[in-house]
Amino acid sequence: MSTAEQILDAPLGLQGGAHAPASAAPRAARATATATTTAQSATLRPAAPAGIWPTGLLASAAWVALGLLTLLWPNKEVGFSDWAFTREFGIATLVVAALLLAISLLGSLAGRLVRTLRPAGQWLVALAVGLALWEVSTAKLGVLPSPFFAPPQSLIDVVHEDWQRLGLSTVHSLRLLANGFVLGTLVGFITGVAIGWSRIAGYWVHPLLRFLGPVPASALLPLAFFFAPSSYSAAVFLVGLATFFPVAVLTWSGVASVHKSYYDVARTLGASERFLVFRVAIPAALPQVFVGLFMGLGASFSVLITAEMMGVKAGLGWYLQWAQGWAAYANMYAALLVMAALCSGLITLLFKVRDRVLSWQKGTVKW
Repeated sequence: MSTAEQILDAPLGLQGGAHAPASAAPRAARATATATTTAQSATLRPAAPAGIWPTGLLASAAWVALGLLTLLWPNKEVGFSDWAFTREFGIATLVVAALLLAISLLGSLAGRLVRTLRPAGQWLVALAVGLALWEVSTAKLGVLPSPFFAPPQSLIDVVHEDWQRLGLSTVHSLRLLANGFVLGTLVGFITGVAIGWSRIAGYWVHPLLRFLGPVPASALLPLAFFFAPSSYSAAVFLVGLATFFPVAVLTWSGVASVHKSYYDVARTLGASERFLVFRVAIPAALPQVFVGLFMGLGASFSVLITAEMMGVKAGLGWYLQWAQGWAAYANMYAALLVMAALCSGLITLLFKVRDRVLSWQKGTVKW
């Protein structure tokens, strides 16, 4: 056996004249690696909240002040009536203050709840201050004229008196948005893949997409309501059209930007054209497809409200118009809050789907 082979076959501990046992070096290396991994885990692991939460105490004090202000300061009567649910609103704010106080004093004992609320501590203070300013400028001093501006407790009145109509309008809007968004997504995705993959489709469809795509969908309201068999189908078409353009453009861009080496490797292994489209081009284009979905969802939501205000007989847009017609501005504000929560929730849900499908890109796009 040569000298080099003897050196390579010798245990690590005996090379270079060392007299340590054969397993000493590997054992030391494993111990070092374990210690390094443990140190990294301890560094990456979020520290558990300990002690009293000062920002939570400040937020609790702000909510107490809001509750006392609401209960002890008499409302400025408008006409012959007072604002309903003022007492209930004040009690609710005191309950929130008590919960924040308990969580702040418990500290680490509150566990997951305090870890969730800690990043929003300053927002909890700002929310109480904002509600207090809203309450003072409307119900207490009447600086903002009624009925155009209503105090926070008027939203409780809307939920108590008109929750059925508001809930039904929300369901109708969700159904219309789902139908239009799904239709626009499917057509836009297929169009984008066709333009990005086929030269013939790109030659004929791409100029039309560039010419007609930027036209706002709401500008086609008169034509849609004239040619469609019903106002609902016209609204579905407009919502789908608003979704179609960004999805088609971003899908086409994603398919066209796939590196040719991917196709070359797949063809070398005997891949068919169908395999190249469904297993190479589309998966590689998915990050940009989701960007198009985010843009399409925002555009479709704005068109949805416009279409409901113009011709559909139910939905949040119709509810807004109805509330404005009856000068029920508190109902209008409640509908606006529902719209904001609905749109934000749908975008958050779409981000969850994106993080699940594109797990290797989780966190690259923030919301």
